[in-house]
Amino acid sequence: MPLKFYKHKLLLDEGISPKKSLKRINSRYNIKHIKHDLNKGGIKDEEVYEIARKQKRIIITYNIDDFKRLAKKSKDTGIIGITQGSTPEELDKKLNSLLSKSSEKSFYGKYTSLSHNE
Repeated sequence: MPLKFYKHKLLLDEGISPKKSLKRINSRYNIKHIKHDLNKGGIKDEEVYEIARKQKRIIITYNIDDFKRLAKKSKDTGIIGITQGSTPEELDKKLNSLLSKSSEKSFYGKYTSLSHNE
């Protein structure tokens, strides 16, 4: 039986392109950008994590080392770490592929890598 589509709630970290440049995932998922939508640019990683936890969003970040250590703190959020240097189009395609074949709770309470060199 195929997996039922789930509209994941995502929080894009500051270094990620604005959501309008990620056309596929922006049209399919509930996305907020920490800087462009929530006007919280420059805040600490722990604060980004807390916002994601309160809103039950999955954090998408290039800042793998700092967020990886936070990943298991709560079952109300999770982290998807991505490789620096991907174009917005590549990131959009890879994220859409990962998210579209994932269940509602696939990413919560853990770190998931979208990097090919980890």
